[in-house]
Amino acid sequence: MPGPTPAGRVAYQQELHRALSMKENILITLSAVTPASSVFIIVPTILLGVGGASVLTMLVGGFAAIFVALCYAELSATYPITGGEYTWAARLLGKPVGFAIFMLTLVSAVLIIAVIALGTGEYLGVAWEGLGGKWIGVAVIVVTTFVALLNIRTNAWVTGIFLAVEIAAVAVVAVLGFVHVERGPAEFLHAQVATGGVLANVGVGAVVALVPVALFAYNGYGAAIYYVEETKNAAKNIGRVIIVCLFVTVAVEIIPLAAVVLGAPSMTELLSSDAPMNYFLVARGGSTLNVVVSIGIAIAIINAVIAIILQVARQLFASARDRSWPDPIDRVLSAVHPKLHTPVAATLVVGACAVLAASFVPLDWLITATGAGVVAIYLAVALAALRLRRPGARTSAGYRMPLWPLPPIVVIAMMAYVTYQLAVSALSQLIVAAATIVIGAVYYYAFIHPRRGERWQLADPIVEADDR
Repeated sequence: MPGPTPAGRVAYQQELHRALSMKENILITLSAVTPASSVFIIVPTILLGVGGASVLTMLVGGFAAIFVALCYAELSATYPITGGEYTWAARLLGKPVGFAIFMLTLVSAVLIIAVIALGTGEYLGVAWEGLGGKWIGVAVIVVTTFVALLNIRTNAWVTGIFLAVEIAAVAVVAVLGFVHVERGPAEFLHAQVATGGVLANVGVGAVVALVPVALFAYNGYGAAIYYVEETKNAAKNIGRVIIVCLFVTVAVEIIPLAAVVLGAPSMTELLSSDAPMNYFLVARGGSTLNVVVSIGIAIAIINAVIAIILQVARQLFASARDRSWPDPIDRVLSAVHPKLHTPVAATLVVGACAVLAASFVPLDWLITATGAGVVAIYLAVALAALRLRRPGARTSAGYRMPLWPLPPIVVIAMMAYVTYQLAVSALSQLIVAAATIVIGAVYYYAFIHPRRGERWQLADPIVEADDR
């Protein structure tokens, strides 16, 4: 329940255990980003689309991501609340918008758990054919849900160990490329595709069109906010955590890509392969090494599932603490285990929903349902960041973005471009995201707004002892 602050306002009480250092928050957040999985799953789309210029595309995407991260950093430091994006939107853009964003982030995240878990079998199947298939992904969700019930510090170290394995996997790729250099860095400016076994040049437009894919390959660094009420000196440190996570992610994804471009035996064969990273591994390291690295990527996926379940459970916990649901549901979902200091019921609900999605929803439907969600979320974050410095507003205790209001304006422009691209190429994704937002707004007006005197009072962030 909320309690008074020194200034007399109502603030949330400390219910989760503030056990994480800045380093441990970084470990969990990077695990949610899962940069190794991006290298093998998302980055190949860019590589096959523009060849060596994929490195340039990823660099531009990394530069663009800085503006998003700056918005996340100041919002997190100003409102260090475990609910994340919806808590900012509710306070800065209005409660109906806040709940609509909550619904979108919740649904998108649960379905993303299902999507990435279903990819586990693809990589484990390289080593053991019997481990392929949908039910391996379902089993991964079940097991990782119970891991996520452990206290947050234990999870930080579990995910940290797994993170070391996935970093080692991409390090192998980088070393193989840099010790077998076939071409110079000028290749990074050479945009090509393979058509019928022949390389053909493509224009700058192809590079620009793939920048949004690069931007989303880095997505996840903002997840640090979900562990903010379990992080020591959070208001002072959370902005730095987000910025550090972005820069580590960019480095871990770009370096192995550059190595592959420089060290591939043949650009024609690389760009003609359906799985260019695996082609490179087999060509330079042999099939055994490809199997070993594939197991590492499977571990990376499992690690990401743990981290994302952790963050979504905390978002669901925060929504119940804000009294978003009927009272019996609020009481269950906002309960914190007295010894583990984790929202056990919220964690189990997230895991159960992800299991149902992975078991019964076709993969292409899951991808469609999650494709445009991040666009709307980034847009809401940028709009909220634009309102941060209004007269009389709450000020950040630990981080203020440079060049405000430029970063949120840049993000809004980027998301407008991405929305246009999706409207042309994947309209169904936009429709699903818009429908989810509408459902959230309808629920707010049907259930919360009529009871606004007792629900969604939006208390102040917890005041840590060091901040009093």
